[in-house]
Amino acid sequence: MTSTYPPGRTGLLLIDTVNDVFAEDGKGYPLYAAEFARIGLLGNLTRLLAGLREKDVAVFFSPMSYTDEEYASWRHPTGLHRAMFENRLFEAGSWGAEFHPELSPAEGEVTLAPHKNIDVFATTDLDTQLRRRGVEHLALGGMIGTMCVESTARSAMERGYHVTMLSDATASDGDAVSHAKMLDRYALFAHAVLDVDGFLAAVRP
Repeated sequence: MTSTYPPGRTGLLLIDTVNDVFAEDGKGYPLYAAEFARIGLLGNLTRLLAGLREKDVAVFFSPMSYTDEEYASWRHPTGLHRAMFENRLFEAGSWGAEFHPELSPAEGEVTLAPHKNIDVFATTDLDTQLRRRGVEHLALGGMIGTMCVESTARSAMERGYHVTMLSDATASDGDAVSHAKMLDRYALFAHAVLDVDGFLAAVRP
């Protein structure tokens, strides 16, 4: 575990910071609203972004969206895909698939093509984008903590990145007990598990 993060080699990946998840009128918001309030997730994420922008850390945004053709094309849909498709979550071109206004890319930050899989690396050029910018230390936040965030973090570790999980910058549809279990699991594959304030303090100015 490292105690400091050099800005030139550190990046933040935020996954699915879109209206369907983070806006009160979003289709998925009711599933997570209680945990968002308990953790203070939106405030933590906005504070994280503001702090890293001051330190000139590279930020990458990974949205998810599906077209009508993609909704219909899965030969072997999982339960997760069925839930998304039946409710038209992350529908391409819709308000729900747009970035939440407080969690949107700023000028110069990287917006990846929408990911189509739980692991962002699997269907985007994330690895190329990170390596082009010399990122070796990757912190992750966004949603869902037990799905896309965890799967992408595991993949990052396997690819040789130093992985930091941000304990109060993600959530699931569970409660405090399930959140604690999620963090215990993170500690098995991540190099560090820090809260937002701890991570910001560790990034060298």
